[in-house]
Order: sequence, then C-alpha cells, then structure tokens
Amino acid sequence: MDCSLCLFTPSSEWRAERMGLSGWRQERESSSNCTESDIRAAAREAGGTAVNGSKACGTDTEQQQQQLGWWGKDIRDMESGGRNGSTGGETLEQSMLNPMTLVEDPGRGSHSAKKKKSNKWKVLSLVICVCLLTAILGCIFGLKPSCTREVTSCKGRCFERKFGSCRCDSACVELGNCCLDYQDVCIQPAYIWTCEKLRCGEKRLTGSLCSCSDDCSEIQDCCVNYNAVCRGNKSWSEETCEEIQTPQCPSGFSKPPLLLFSLDGFRSEYLHTWGELLPVISKLRKCGTYTTNLRPVYPSKTFPNHYSIVTGLYPESHGLVDNKMYDPKRNAFFTLRNTEKFHPSWYQGEPIWITAMNQGLKAATFFWPGSDVKIKGTYPNIYKMYNSTVKFEERVMSILRWLRLPEQERPHFYTLYLEEPDHSGHGHGPVSSAVIKALMGVDRIVGMLMDGLKQMQLDKCINLILASDHGMEEARCENVAFLSSFLEPSDSFIVIPGPAARLRPTKLPDEYFSFDYTGIAKKLTCREPNQHFKAYFKQNLPKRFHFAKNDRIELLNFYTDPKWQVAKTKSDAKTCVGGFHGSDNRFESMQALFIGFGPGFKFKTEVEPFENIEIYNLMCDLLGITSATNNGTHGSLNHLLKNPVYMPSLPHEISDPFQCSVIHGANTDSLGCSCDSTNLTVFGSEQPMTLTPQQESETKKQNLPFGRPVVVQNSSYCILYHEQYVSGYSYHISMPLWTSYTVGKHAHSVDSGSSCIFADVRIPSNHSQSCHHYQKHYFLKYGFLYPPGLKESSGDSYAGLLTSNIVPMYPAFQVIWNHFHNVLLMKYADKKNGVHVISGPIFDSDFDGQFDTLEQINKITEDATVYIPTHYYIVLTSCKNASQTLQQCAGALDVLSFIVPHRIDNSESCASGKNESLWVEKLLHFHAARVKDVELLTGLSFFHNSKYSVNEILQLKTFLPSSM
Repeated sequence: MDCSLCLFTPSSEWRAERMGLSGWRQERESSSNCTESDIRAAAREAGGTAVNGSKACGTDTEQQQQQLGWWGKDIRDMESGGRNGSTGGETLEQSMLNPMTLVEDPGRGSHSAKKKKSNKWKVLSLVICVCLLTAILGCIFGLKPSCTREVTSCKGRCFERKFGSCRCDSACVELGNCCLDYQDVCIQPAYIWTCEKLRCGEKRLTGSLCSCSDDCSEIQDCCVNYNAVCRGNKSWSEETCEEIQTPQCPSGFSKPPLLLFSLDGFRSEYLHTWGELLPVISKLRKCGTYTTNLRPVYPSKTFPNHYSIVTGLYPESHGLVDNKMYDPKRNAFFTLRNTEKFHPSWYQGEPIWITAMNQGLKAATFFWPGSDVKIKGTYPNIYKMYNSTVKFEERVMSILRWLRLPEQERPHFYTLYLEEPDHSGHGHGPVSSAVIKALMGVDRIVGMLMDGLKQMQLDKCINLILASDHGMEEARCENVAFLSSFLEPSDSFIVIPGPAARLRPTKLPDEYFSFDYTGIAKKLTCREPNQHFKAYFKQNLPKRFHFAKNDRIELLNFYTDPKWQVAKTKSDAKTCVGGFHGSDNRFESMQALFIGFGPGFKFKTEVEPFENIEIYNLMCDLLGITSATNNGTHGSLNHLLKNPVYMPSLPHEISDPFQCSVIHGANTDSLGCSCDSTNLTVFGSEQPMTLTPQQESETKKQNLPFGRPVVVQNSSYCILYHEQYVSGYSYHISMPLWTSYTVGKHAHSVDSGSSCIFADVRIPSNHSQSCHHYQKHYFLKYGFLYPPGLKESSGDSYAGLLTSNIVPMYPAFQVIWNHFHNVLLMKYADKKNGVHVISGPIFDSDFDGQFDTLEQINKITEDATVYIPTHYYIVLTSCKNASQTLQQCAGALDVLSFIVPHRIDNSESCASGKNESLWVEKLLHFHAARVKDVELLTGLSFFHNSKYSVNEILQLKTFLPSSM
C-alpha cells in the first residue's frame, strides 16, 4: 500500500510531551495511512530496519529522518527496545550512536576536526534530551493512573486540590465542578450535630461540630449517634425498656450525676395527644416514673415556676412573683429584658446548686432562671449567661462535654433549659402545627441527649428529671376583659395584663400601700351576670395559691375564668392571639410535664399528680445532700424513688390535751343561753356530759377513725367526748380547735332548733362562748361545728346544741356553712358511702399561710370576749373505693379539703338573689386546699393513728383535686 508517515513537527512534539508516548503514537498512526504493523511488515521484507520499512512503504526516509531528528529516533529506539526487552542502558546506547550512522548531513565538510566537534555537541545534546525525556515520561506514566481513575466523591478529599473527575476545594463552587457530595461531606459537618452513613470514616475536618471519623471515640468528639449510624448499634429510643437495678456507671463516676432538664411550656396534655410523634419522651415516660399532671405554682409563669422547682418555695417565699414585678422597698422594676433582673435581692431562698455546693458537690447550669445571678454571693461552678440564640444542640453537647471532665472537676448536678414548645405556643397557640413541629424538635433534642449518654455509657448511670414549668392556653381577643368597660379613664393606675392581672398605682412608691384599691374593687365587683373575672384583695385569694405574703404582690389582683385574660384597655392586651399562660394552677391547660428516669427512679411507674415545690427535696435525696428550708413536704415523693434515703415521720405533739370533766356546782352560769322548746329543754338538762369507758371507746372508733388531731402549737385544750362527735376545745380561743365526726351514707338533716343553746358545764364560764355576746352584736351570729340536726337513725339527736360546739360567724357566712351541713355534706356522704369530717376555725390575720399565735390574735381583736376567725376549714375523708365504708376500707383513702374565707358578705360569689345551690358548692371548690395547707393554718396534724404508712399519709396530705 502507499503509506506516508506523519511528520513530527514542533506541535507534534508538544503533543507528545503533554499526551505521553502512547497517546502521541496513536495520534500519529491515526493521521497516516501507513500503520505501525504495515511499517514492521515492510521492514522485514526490506531488510529489517524501520527505515527500510518506511522506504518499502514508499516514504522518503532521508527527508523524514531530517524532520524527526534525534527525538523522533530516540522514541523509535525506545519503542524498539521496549518491544525487544532490551534494558534502559541498551536503549540509551542505541540512541547515542544510531543518529550518526543512519543519516548523513548533506552539508557536512571534509575537515575531520570540524566533524568531530560537531559530533561531540550532538552526543551531549542527545544525552541531555534523553534525560529530560525520561523524566517527563516518568511523570506522565506515574501520574497516569490517578488521572484516569474515576473519582466522584469528596470523602477524604475535602479542601484538597487533587486530580479527579470533580473537585472538593472551595474553588469548585465558583468553577461549577464540585463533586455531588461536596456540600454533605465538606460543608455540612460545620452545621450539623449528627452522623450520616456518608460521613462514617470521614477524614477529620477543622470546624466540624462533631466527628464521624474512625478515631472519634478515642478523641471523644464523636457525634452522639456515631455508634448507631457508623457501627450498627441501636439508638437509645430503639432499645426496649430495661429496669436499672443499680447504677451502671463507667469508671471515674463515684455517684450518679443528676440532670434537671426543662422544656418550657410543655403542657402535660401534649404528651397524651401527640405521644406517638414523640418516641424519645414517650419511652422515658414508659420506662421511668411519670405523673399525668405536674401542678405548677401560681401564677403559672416561667420565672416563678422555674425558681420554685429549684428552691422548693412558693413565689411569695422566694420573691419571684411574676416575670414582671415591682419592689416597693427598693423602688425597682424587674423584667426579663432589663439588667435589674441580675440584682441578687430579687432572688430569695436557696437554689439547689447552692445547696449542693455548700455540701461539697459541684454544679453546672446551661441556663435556668437565677443561675446567672450571684445569689448568696456565688454562682454555680459552671454556668452560662442566658442567650436564646444558642442552638439546642450546642446546649446538649455542652452537658455531654461537662460529663467528660476529670472526676475532680466534673459537676454532680446539671440544669438544661429549652425555650420550646413555649415559644411556638405563644406565637401560634397550643393547638397548632407549629407546636407539633416544636414538640418533635425537642423530642429530637432529648433523643440526642439520650444517645450521647448511651454512647458515653451513662444512660444507666445518670438520673434525669424531664419537667416543664407550666402549660399553655389558646388566646382569643374576644376572651379579654377590659377594665375600661367598667371604669372611667384614669392615669392613676396601671394594670399588669394577663390571666393573673394585678393593679398598681402610677405614683410609686408613695401610693403603693395607700392607693384607693377598695374603691376600684367595688366598681369591678358583680357588674355583669356572666362576668369572667373577679377582683380580689390578695389576702382573700385561695390559700392554695400561697400568693399574698410578699410586698411585690400588689394589693388588688384579678382572677379569671379558664381561657380568659384581663387588661386595662384594648391597647394593653398583649396576647390576644396565639397562646398564653399564668392562670389558676389547677386548670387542665396549665398542667406541666414530669418524668423521672434513671437508677434512682422506679421502673414503669405512674403516680398521682403533685406540686412542683416537691421536686427540690426529691433532687436533694438523689444527690445525697440535706435540703435547705422550703415549702415542700420532705418524703412525700418517696414513692417515686427506688431506694428512698429520707425516712419522714409525723410531727410530735407540742401540747398534750387534758380531760374535760364535769365539776358539779362549779359552773351554774347559763351564759345567757336559753331554749323555748319543751322537748329540747328536757333533752338539754338530761344530756349526759360524761361517757362510760365503753362509750368513749366506741365514739373514738366511730368519730376518730384516724386518731385525734395532734396539736403542734402551744395551746391549752381538752377533749370533749360525745356519742355523735368529739372535739378538741381550746381554753385560749374559747372554741374548739377541731371537731370530728362521721356521716353515714343514709344520714339526713332535720331542723336543729338552733334557737336553743345550752351551756356546757364541763367548760369554765371564763373560757366559754357566751350567748350574751351574740345578743349584743347583730352583725355576728354563731354557727355549729357539728351539725345538731344531723340524723343517722329515727331517733332524735341534738347533741350539738352546746356552747362548746359554737363558733362566731358573720350572717352571710352562715348561709354558706348551713348549706354545706344541710345539703352538700349529705350529698358527699351518699356519693362516697360515708365520709369522715373534721372542721374548725383558722386565724391568719397577716395572711402568711401560717397559724397566728395567741399574741397575734389578741392584737387584732377589738373585743376580747370573742375571737373572730379569718377562715374556716373542712376536711372530708372517704374510701377511694366507694363500695366500701371507711370502717371497711382496705385500700387508699380519698380526701377533699376546703379553706373558706370568713367574710362579711358574699360579693365574691355575686350571690345576691341567687339560690345557694347555684353558688355555694362552686365557692367551696374554688377554695379547695391541701390537708397540708389546713395543718399550716391551724397548728394541727392529722392521720396520726391509722394503718397507713407515713409516705401514704404524706401523699394524702399534699393531694389537691384538679377540678370540681
């Protein structure tokens, strides 16, 4: 065939250098009709040389040689050497000699010196070029595998300039040639806190929030789900519940740490409704100790409740009475937005981090109201100044990092706080997609914490309390009551708006205590038939609120119905859309979350609702430290703990009673009491005042089923036994401290003939109630603690018509008391299959929630002949199983207590013209209270002689019904 070999021009040489030998050769062959095999075949026929082969192919070999020069010949010689298996030395030798023998320069002269000099320079040039060519080809062939290998991932290549089909350095974004996973592998680790499969085994990157590299466990910077994603382990939520019999802690942990974790505004109902969307929190509830409702303190606001949780104190005791407040002593305003909130004087009581530090432990707080304030001259060992912009993940990772500290530096107690779902609840309301999204978000964060603890082998070591401060209610503009609708425009006062609104004069501090609050209260009382708010002087608010004894609480407060708020004017209504909180702490919408999990808590246990002031003592027990003074009842939550460390006991009696007995002839004074009824006169004169031992034993069994109340105050009193009731009569206040009796299921009430009254001859006249007093003072009447008209059988029973059974009452209050005795008591006895009743007077003139001493009572009493109580109490006890009577009751008890204000009118209930059935029972339930509240206000202690354990009794004493 006719072949013409492509010439090796300078551009061809450049292509050979860039493309490598093989690439150039392919290009040369493709541009010529004479292939390499053709040349070789022609060479064999022509004598075996490449030149002959070229000539045989019809090519001008001499001209071609001149054009190729030494580089083209060297290439052919290298190819030939490579094919023949010759060594590099042989190839080099051929390349040095062959050019002078194969081709003659036509222009060469006949002088030998000139020829010799020319050959030397050619040989030297050839050696240099061969060396250079060898280096170039070595680089080309050495890099060829990496250039030709397909590289499509940035894994292990982030921010490095390497050859490949795509790039992973920062310039690739601008050039548009990034690998597809550049963002996921190189950029996202600086923004995400978890591992994905793509990240497993990654090369460690500077700036990553956490690592998924193979050495992250050793360096202790793994993402919390590293073991689950990269090593095939299960996440914490995927594992089944396992009871933790004893703490399983890694080395270096001498005792289990305690973490208090708050999810602000997590309404208890959220978990009931959306639990399936919250796998982590739902598992904590299932595997740990849980209550359906945690009762906040009043008002159900963020700062008061968070501080109550860590101090065990009510707001009136710890000073944080609201998120916004005024202190008349310092003439200072507290808000969450000003620097005044860092002044230590606002924070009274002792938060648990200080309790722990005072007893040799260390504490760390990642946000908690008060934790960034120098309370009692100190901060927690580790704390963070509040900053809402800090990512939730960063907060969790900080807790985990603190848990990795050396033992001598590591805290024992931790707090962690998240603003959700409160933030979303305020913005969109409790029933909204935003709240559901926020709930799922905080569940993920809790899962992040649990996975991190599991990865550190602390999930069976640490004790975790997951709680919230309050719930959330839907806000509506039509559910805001404006005081401007009832009052003339005035700049003399402002109203702190909301569901627990308060009125404050504008001239401060001058008028804070002297302002005409009474005038405004009258104008706002009973103005509309269905008025959704009431004005209360703070001392008349329900005692269960414990919201009176602090000057930061304004004198005039407003109580609102569920879903309602109060504001002065429409422009003052801050939250009439979205959600709000702060209402009555018994409202269902205000109930909060509580879950306890860890080796200290019981396994798969649900308990009755309790108040958040009890958590402080619980945490102290888990830490093994002694509690500071607080409002909680230590030991009342022992049933939550696997191994309680504090063994509570009932208080010892301070004052022992003596026996009241008839001293014949010692008391013949009728005290102005008389009776016009012939039957009752005979009954009264024949009434036996002394019981036989058998009768006394029987009445104790019937009317003191849990033993007599123990008096824990200084008092002089005796026990009065009757067949129908038993009283503890105080000589100091000339009336019973308590009266105890039992009402059967079929009991009923008859006309008591209450105009009749008889002097109790067992009581000296100077310590007895006098009928003369009630005859002189028309504004005061007497009432009976034991209802004389109570009938258990067909026989007459008017045992209560004695001066030892009467107490002073305002006529308006008598209406309430008589309706309770004659109607409601019978209703409860029938419903509960019989009830036990204890009732009596309360004296709390300074409204501090504690009983007044005799000295205090004397100071406020104008007429020393009779002391007027501030309240009356009633404690009803029945069997929780209504099929059993109290005497038969084999299970738990049920209790319902009331502390009713003794007021001169019933304007609180707007009762004018209303039948008692429409308002008395509502009033009583509004003033429902704990047995513990009754004890604090009376100096008494109940249930001392029963078959129930102290822990069961404390649960009973701290119980508060959630609703009517």
